[in-house]
Amino acid sequence: MVATPIGNLGDLSSRARSTLESCALIAAEDTRHTGTLLKHLDVTTPLLSLHEHNEAQRTPDLISRLRAGASIALMSDAGTPAISDPGFELVRAAAAAGIDIVAVPGPCAAVAALSIAAQPTDRFCFEGFLPARGSARRARLESLKLEPRTLVFYESPHRVAETLEDCAAAFGTERAATAAREITKLHETTYRGSLGELAARAAADADFARGEIVLVVAGAPAQAAVAEGGADGHGGALDRVLSVLLAELPLKQAARLAAQIVQVRDNETYKRALLLKAGS
Repeated sequence: MVATPIGNLGDLSSRARSTLESCALIAAEDTRHTGTLLKHLDVTTPLLSLHEHNEAQRTPDLISRLRAGASIALMSDAGTPAISDPGFELVRAAAAAGIDIVAVPGPCAAVAALSIAAQPTDRFCFEGFLPARGSARRARLESLKLEPRTLVFYESPHRVAETLEDCAAAFGTERAATAAREITKLHETTYRGSLGELAARAAADADFARGEIVLVVAGAPAQAAVAEGGADGHGGALDRVLSVLLAELPLKQAARLAAQIVQVRDNETYKRALLLKAGS
């Protein structure tokens, strides 16, 4: 699994280059794109396409080659393969076949953006690309509005303004966020502010929608789970955790564990547990 640059060719590791030179075959998302990189590196290893439309069909043949002793490098167009890119099916099949899978780590847009976003990084949730259709995208965001971990999304330039508007509607205009555009490339830009501010900027600034974008959104405040749970009697992350724990544990113990899991105050969790228990 060979990670490749997401913009700056200087980010290709010497280990990645030597791996590409020594493998019998390179399975690439786009052979034309990868061919340009290999030409720059003066690497002549044979190429085979492996993308979302042919991965299922190509995997058995590649597994047969691996079983026969061939070494194969898997590459996506940019960044780490199988992270919102093709490769998962091949990796799963190789693991099931007992074939060694080795990571040659390097650039990953999600991690690079997270490292510069100035948002909490101790716990985060990578969501990849949101649905392209507006209704499906809004439904997905609604399901994440109580997620306490920092959220990381990939987004295409022509949808970023709409997505920021939908994020602001789902999470609130004051939720902190960062948009990292064209990471490691010539026109790399980082926008920080509230979701409302970023949505307004995306609507007014044409440059905002140029190039690949990673959105990093702060997680929901811990008390949001409590407020949401109290609003309808059964919703929210706290209620979901409590409902499981209360079925197995005494009330005080369930409340104490739920407070640690959802990261809310013990007294708030205990009050909520009492209400749920009384209503069950």
